Amino acid sequence: MASSPNNEIALKFRFFQVYKDGRVELFYPHNKKIPPSDDPVTGVQSKDVIISSEPQVSARIFLPKLKDPNQKLPLLLYIHGGGFSMKSAFSPAYHKLCNQVAGEADFIVVSVEYGLFPTRPIPACYEDSWAVLQWVASHVKGNGHDPWLNCHADLGKVFIGGDSAGGNISHTLAFRVGSIGLPRGVKVVGVVMVHPFFGGTKDDEMWLYMCPTNSGLNDPRMNPGVEDLARLGCERMLIFVAEEDYLTVAAKNYYEKLRRSGWKGTVELVENENENHCFHLLDLDGDKAREMRHKFVSFLKQDQFNLL
Repeated sequence: MASSPNNEIALKFRFFQVYKDGRVELFYPHNKKIPPSDDPVTGVQSKDVIISSEPQVSARIFLPKLKDPNQKLPLLLYIHGGGFSMKSAFSPAYHKLCNQVAGEADFIVVSVEYGLFPTRPIPACYEDSWAVLQWVASHVKGNGHDPWLNCHADLGKVFIGGDSAGGNISHTLAFRVGSIGLPRGVKVVGVVMVHPFFGGTKDDEMWLYMCPTNSGLNDPRMNPGVEDLARLGCERMLIFVAEEDYLTVAAKNYYEKLRRSGWKGTVELVENENENHCFHLLDLDGDKAREMRHKFVSFLKQDQFNLL
């Protein structure tokens, strides 16, 4: 029996397929979400904030237990992964990860909930994440919309981090910081990319399809050139790659281009041996996941260690 014209598949990618009538079917459409909460064990509190209603952009803020009511803390802007088409800052795994990092690093964490393909094609993810970073920066004088950030965020010590697609978005944010800038008093110190997506793999065509306004295989968001890397607006970077992850080749290529770009910062590459892409999210309490998180937290707190 012949297939209905409406059910004929025109294109098939790793995370979705496209029918001839233009419909997109995600292979992993369900994103479980949990509400914010106060962790009685770590003392970390969390809440959700609306950044924009049109388009709809939000974030989850994690505030670690304060040693005194006037304490100022560094801030990490975290961007979740999911192939630009799935997962959420409000998912159990990302909630737990950000809660752990906030408590262990003694950092405020702002976890970005950005628009996903196909409802909001790329570049929504980049624009939404940039909007959240600008919203965070608007608290630099202590008169922003959120009292936690007004009272407790040290915006002279901002970090950006993310995994997979979120690692890729982190790069674009760092480039915009270096090119466009942020308000006086706001400084992005470092960037952490965990198993980031970049061009040069079998997923290139998928990214190009998700971004109708792309400029081809050399689109700087997917495949940044050395001239863009030289302009990153941070002082240091930590890149994690996983030995068995097919994205590792592209991430290592990014690392090598960054080293020869003329960028004035410092970069470190850490390889997770015998592990695959974003393995840590499957068991955040596992030995290898804890080891990775310890390295992540040590990177965030490096300046504090240097003062000891």
